[in-house]
Amino acid sequence: MDLLRAERELTRHSYYAATAAREHPRPPLRGSHECDVAVVGGGLAGLSAALELAERGWSVTLLEAQRCGWGASGRNGGQAIHGLACDPATIEAQLGLDAARRVWDMTIEALDLLRERIRRHAIDCDWRDGVLTLATSARKGDALRRWAERIERVYGYALQPIAAAQVGDWIASRRFHSGVFDARSGHLHPLKYTLGLARAAAAAGVGLHEGSPVQSLQHGATVKLRTPHGELTARHVLLAGNVYLQGLAPELAPRIMPVGTYIACTERLDARLAASLIPSGAAVCDTNFVLDYFRPTPDQRLLYGGRVSYSTATPANLGASMRRRMVASFAQLAGAKIEFAWGGFVDITMNRAPDFGRLPAVPGYAANVYYLQGFSGHGLALAGLAGRLVAEAIGGDAGRFDLFARLKHRAFPGGPRLRMPALVLGMAWYRLRDLLA
Repeated sequence: MDLLRAERELTRHSYYAATAAREHPRPPLRGSHECDVAVVGGGLAGLSAALELAERGWSVTLLEAQRCGWGASGRNGGQAIHGLACDPATIEAQLGLDAARRVWDMTIEALDLLRERIRRHAIDCDWRDGVLTLATSARKGDALRRWAERIERVYGYALQPIAAAQVGDWIASRRFHSGVFDARSGHLHPLKYTLGLARAAAAAGVGLHEGSPVQSLQHGATVKLRTPHGELTARHVLLAGNVYLQGLAPELAPRIMPVGTYIACTERLDARLAASLIPSGAAVCDTNFVLDYFRPTPDQRLLYGGRVSYSTATPANLGASMRRRMVASFAQLAGAKIEFAWGGFVDITMNRAPDFGRLPAVPGYAANVYYLQGFSGHGLALAGLAGRLVAEAIGGDAGRFDLFARLKHRAFPGGPRLRMPALVLGMAWYRLRDLLA
């Protein structure tokens, strides 16, 4: 399974890449160096941790195999949403209600942290408040209403209900039955935001090295990392490469699965038409298991995401297939052209809960290799907080990090050869269930 080869075609036609100004590539690591903390991965989690650690006085070097923001951090749907990819009941079942409330509160802190970083570091990333969650049937609408009522009753977080009679005021589509609105969540241009974090990290003193894939990792009292042209010795290491670690930590790979997810973006629309689609300007996602998600852009386009792939093959005629999904939600866009279509891989876990922890220590030494993975498509805000939690843990206050680390994760069934076909069959059932509902 060569994810890097599969990504080459997917990265070519990204609206984000076309509308974000990149600086010159940062130099690869060359020669031998030392630091307090080495971070592997230049996405949202790695950059957030590097920034937090540098601001706390640690010397930090970040190694990115491609370019900062190259992976899911710079190509996702751009929605920053409360909660986790899994239902709070998943956390309650493992950790109990009190701990689940603490986890929920941290996901809200993640939204506040994102806004604060945008403000403090003057990151121009097209932030806009508001996320709509919509149900596609009366049955799913009832389930969403009950879920929102429980979130307010149990977790103290109020969501604005949208009844069936009101849904037309929120979205110009007959596909949706009812929903809820969250003004505290929102959406942004993820690549602009990620590149802004990279600039902030560099300004804080982080050594950023692109084109520096880590080829080996030698554990001990200190950790040695080797790249094609250099060697780095660090007291602590954070692995934040998710599905792109390429065998660097084999013990982590069975617990996550790379899932392809795809997005299309229209040409510029007539201003009146663009404004009419989602009058509030909010981002939207539905409640289907195989969900659609979409949002307006500042330059009067509609960015529409949906469909997933559990193999590394890029879907044929990606733009055309995404356009069909978009027109199923907005018939008035039947004449609109798709100008961009791209995708990438996110890392999901079996239970859709994030997987944070430390690699087992070498006998006689403390565990000094941390990892963050398994955001399951819900990491835009949470990855930023995860970086802060790692920084707290390395600094000696591991309470919040270890709350997440207590979550248990199972390997995907079937082993390296069969787990992907098994998941494809399982997802076919969920698609059928969505259609029948």
